[in-house]
Amino acid sequence: MREDSAGAPAPGETGGPEPKSRIFYGWYVVGAVFVTQTVGCGLLFYNLSILLKAFVAEGPFSVGTTSAATAMFFLSSGVTGLGVGWLLDRYDPRFVMTGGSLLAAATLASAGHVSELWQLYLFYILFGMGNAALVVIPGMTIVARWFTRQRSKAIAYASTGLSLGGIVFTPLSASLIENLGLGGAAYWLSFLLLIGILPVSWVFLRPSPESMGLSPDGDPPRLRADGSVEPPDGVDYGDAIRSRFFVLCTTAYVFSMMAQVGTLAHQFRLVSLRAQDDSIAAYAISIMAASSIAGRLVGGSLLQRVSSRAYLMGIFCIQAVAFCSFAFAHSNWQLFVVSALFGATVGNLQMMQPLLIAEAFGLKAYARVLSLAQMITTCANAAGPALLGFLYETTTGGYQTAFLVITVSPILGFISLWAAGPVSAPLKAHQTAENETF
Repeated sequence: MREDSAGAPAPGETGGPEPKSRIFYGWYVVGAVFVTQTVGCGLLFYNLSILLKAFVAEGPFSVGTTSAATAMFFLSSGVTGLGVGWLLDRYDPRFVMTGGSLLAAATLASAGHVSELWQLYLFYILFGMGNAALVVIPGMTIVARWFTRQRSKAIAYASTGLSLGGIVFTPLSASLIENLGLGGAAYWLSFLLLIGILPVSWVFLRPSPESMGLSPDGDPPRLRADGSVEPPDGVDYGDAIRSRFFVLCTTAYVFSMMAQVGTLAHQFRLVSLRAQDDSIAAYAISIMAASSIAGRLVGGSLLQRVSSRAYLMGIFCIQAVAFCSFAFAHSNWQLFVVSALFGATVGNLQMMQPLLIAEAFGLKAYARVLSLAQMITTCANAAGPALLGFLYETTTGGYQTAFLVITVSPILGFISLWAAGPVSAPLKAHQTAENETF
């Protein structure tokens, strides 16, 4: 190891203390992930309800048919996520995100040319693949690597972009499609996707603190006896996915997120029908997204003092109230209030799964464990839009009956999470076993 004239390690070498910068670089990473989540989620996930309405209005597709095709977005995204997790463990996440953004942008640009059923299904399959490689799994994996003690706050800040995307891009997408048609708007939206993702990710993102000679939270690098950087601690992949907590926590997310995703896919159309005004529907989506941001930021603060499991169980209760309220809300102010209540749960649910996975299993196999949880949840989510579309078309109550039915989902999620046990149990058991072996 190179030393200076005083015999101390040269600044910047992994063998010596790293001179602290004014701001830990991990917060620049959080800012970059915030931007990519805003653009990616706004133009992919939150655009689903806008695209559903546009395909029904401009194409030869019914609500039920388009809802079923939308389900392919979630199935494709979930399955692709497994491969994304494998890639993130081996390669720079920026390569994965670049591939995802190129695929998603090319698919979005083709929206105006979709005129047959097989094309509609192919559109959502490719759109889902791009989403998996671009939004939650890469973004949350990067942030989790950069923080330990401040992980809940960092994930809360970074994932706020998931909700801000709805505020920024839902009204923009709705306006562009209304004025230019789906075909004309699609080219502009795909262009925005590329310029919002690629420059930011390549300039500011870094795969891990170790890649810059740093450690999580800005601490001095943790070194082995031979001077090499100590790898992240955590539960092995096989042990993690077989654990009681993983199985039941993922089950809870299956129930809750299925209902949430179905609501997100149909919310624009629901409000538009009841208010008889697309602009009111766009405002409702924006209110929901703004509430999602507020809820996530409040959650990031509360989680410093409250058990993550108890906090999430409370979110499930609020979600059940929101779904039941959607069944009976008809006036504009009622729709706005319920959208705000629903939004508070959206932000927290999106934030909590990556946080729970990191807290329960550590970082050793984080990307693969998160990608499996996301795959199971996302594939189940595919039933949400289709279920709501089916209930809307086959029952006399329409959306009222549909939302009363899905109110059961967060109740089942609450029960599953309660049965999962303490969040920290898997990691503590792993550490105990390692100590006994040592």
